[in-house]
Amino acid sequence: MKRILIIEDETVIAEVEKDYLEASGYEVEVAESGVTGLQKAINEQYDLIILDLMLPGVDGFEICKQVRRVKNVPILMVSAKKEDIDKIRGLGLGADDYVIKPFSLGELVARVKAHLTRYDRLTNQARPADELHIRGIRIDRRARKVFVGGEELSLTSKEYDLLLFMALHPNRAFTKSELFEKIWGMDSLGDLATVTVYISKLREKIEPNPSKPQYIETIWGVGYRFNL
Repeated sequence: MKRILIIEDETVIAEVEKDYLEASGYEVEVAESGVTGLQKAINEQYDLIILDLMLPGVDGFEICKQVRRVKNVPILMVSAKKEDIDKIRGLGLGADDYVIKPFSLGELVARVKAHLTRYDRLTNQARPADELHIRGIRIDRRARKVFVGGEELSLTSKEYDLLLFMALHPNRAFTKSELFEKIWGMDSLGDLATVTVYISKLREKIEPNPSKPQYIETIWGVGYRFNL
């Protein structure tokens, strides 16, 4: 049974989410403060974390940053804050998704299921000896590691998934919608700005000059293409 951690200081919201997810077949724990949530997220094993942004003690941004240093578990950040800057910051710190309150419980379960399914499939599909070599980039599919010029990069789970998918389909243009569906496993549930943020973060890490990308090219009016 998949284990989910909810870090949410509003007890009513947390309990409703917990009940709905448990009814959907998940084992769920709740932490009602940032400090407790961070300790649980780092020291215990969970398959997915639902992380509120505004928390007492330690906020969601800091929790996300610290968890990402040691784990690739999917993180769904939830908040009543609708500003793009908060979405960009959360995704930039390694959150896999950003959900704006209020949202339906059906949508929450759909997002949880999609992230867990996608993470399991992409984690288990690599064969032991699989490696990709592309003009100075080496992708080790067995270890889920990426090296540029011999130096290992620090990538989040979704950054790795996006890079691997595009590298496996070179010279083909993908729309943002296609990339969102392939990597996040959802159709029209998410904000397509998520793809833009992740492309930008990847460019910062793999491109010699992110302002003039050699690997991930923008195809205006279409989307993005990975060049061999």
